Amino acid sequence: MVVTAVSDEELHAQPAQGHDHRGKALLGRVRAVLPDRRTLAGMGRSPRKDLLAGLTVAIVALPLALGFGISSGAGAEAGLATAVVAGALAAVFGGSEFQVSGPTGAMTVVLVPIIARHGTNGVLTVGLLAGAILLVLALLRAGRWMAYVPVPVVEGFTVGIAAVIGLQQVPGALGVTKPEGDNPAVVAARAVREFATSPHWAAIGVALAVAAVMLVGVRLRPALPFSLIAVVAATVAVKATGLPVATIGHLPTGLPAPSLGFLDLSAIPDLLPSALAVAALAALESLMSATAADAMSGSQRHDSDRELFGQGLANLAAPLFGGVAATGAIARTAVNVRSGAVSRLAALVHAAVLAVIVFAAAPLVAGIPLAALAGVLIATAVRMVQIGSLRALARTGRGEAAVLALTAAATLAFDLVTAVVVGMLVSGALALAAVAKAARVEQVPLHADLPPAGHQDEELALLAEHIAAYRFDGPLLFAAAHRFLLELTGSAEVRVAILRMSRVSAIDASGVTALGDAITELRRRGTLVLVSGVRDEHHRALDALGVLDRLRADGHLFATTPDAVAHARAHLDGRADAAGHPLTVTGACR
Repeated sequence: MVVTAVSDEELHAQPAQGHDHRGKALLGRVRAVLPDRRTLAGMGRSPRKDLLAGLTVAIVALPLALGFGISSGAGAEAGLATAVVAGALAAVFGGSEFQVSGPTGAMTVVLVPIIARHGTNGVLTVGLLAGAILLVLALLRAGRWMAYVPVPVVEGFTVGIAAVIGLQQVPGALGVTKPEGDNPAVVAARAVREFATSPHWAAIGVALAVAAVMLVGVRLRPALPFSLIAVVAATVAVKATGLPVATIGHLPTGLPAPSLGFLDLSAIPDLLPSALAVAALAALESLMSATAADAMSGSQRHDSDRELFGQGLANLAAPLFGGVAATGAIARTAVNVRSGAVSRLAALVHAAVLAVIVFAAAPLVAGIPLAALAGVLIATAVRMVQIGSLRALARTGRGEAAVLALTAAATLAFDLVTAVVVGMLVSGALALAAVAKAARVEQVPLHADLPPAGHQDEELALLAEHIAAYRFDGPLLFAAAHRFLLELTGSAEVRVAILRMSRVSAIDASGVTALGDAITELRRRGTLVLVSGVRDEHHRALDALGVLDRLRADGHLFATTPDAVAHARAHLDGRADAAGHPLTVTGACR
């Protein structure tokens, strides 16, 4: 035994050193998600291109910000505040050079039921909490895990979101007051019934005209901002003809002073589940949008953790100015890239232009018909659904098509987070079933495992008659364990069974248990069990449940299959010793 003397000063210094180390680690993570000097310097590479791209994105974003703000229930001013505040902060602190953030349709789907249950203050509190959660996720470096969401789930909730956005616009397009209710399909049906009692066609004509201009125009001239063109034309037409169509109404000329007056600490426990849902959606949608921007640009790669950090700051700040929760917006980000953006300065310009509109053009914006904004969002919902992608995904297999349809249906029937959870669970079950089918155990000829020389035909015949070798291929997980046990113990009886483990890619507790049960059953029948080629990374699971203990003690655990074959031959010839290694056979076959 060695005794080391430790001074009193060193004893007291050790905890301090531990705290210091943890503090440095935390500081390092914070620095990793903050914009560095090179990132900020890049904003000056090509200011002219970024200014033009930012102006273009702002023109596209204006009607969307107004529409999503109204659709969420928080109001047009909330949509503009979100686009300005969240758009600016996410542009500076985010992890993508091209990401444009603000209110989105997917987030609106989540916010509507929160507004219905907790009011505007509840939505602002949820946004604040979601921002804090996103900051924690960024410091925990959770960005990389978002890449594991299956494609059918992403496509499914995109279709579901598009359907929900379209249904949410039915009251505005019909010119009726939004009925009570949480489910968008139910609310839309009630709006249709109310419209049927006293139909007035002005609003629906405006909505359909705006949607048609957008959908046709984007096919003819994709570079033109047809959403703004259609909204301006509808506004002018309504004013000129005096059509009885509701407009946005009064808008404040400027952003409100930052305030935490909405925050009710006692309501936080009730709002925390909603905040988790909003944070999850913000993370997923923002990282999907950043990935899409990478693909379109071909020259940049986003930093997932930094993007989560930027979105966290954006969602922390937006509620202070009356804004709702924000995410990266795929449509606006795509416009940014296609408009020639070079750096994050373009997204910052987009936010600045919207801020100027808020301060200088609020009276003009107030005259926009609500039906025109409903038309913009209906066209946006239609364009979200990519028929070609859905067909391609459906052709890959029934399982993927089922996941897509189930996720979309759950989005309509419940909410987005429930839909994603359901889609992930079903995708996991299908993947597990595929893994179970891929894993197999098969009896293989022994002569393939023996050295090429020194073996006569009669020796091989003797081995084939009394010894069976079983090779495991693929993962031995719980889904495949039961089938593998039945196959192994249901085979013909032999005197020696060699279990070859070198091709096992993964093994869990259920697979270990099944292996142990198979060994026990074979021994009960009087069969000698030898195991060869266990990988180093699998020893921990096998040793934890004691499956290898008896084999190791009896000398029945071998590094290579030829060693196991040699022991089996010695056993059949009556030449095996207590150590279990009667002779050595060279070879590397496992």
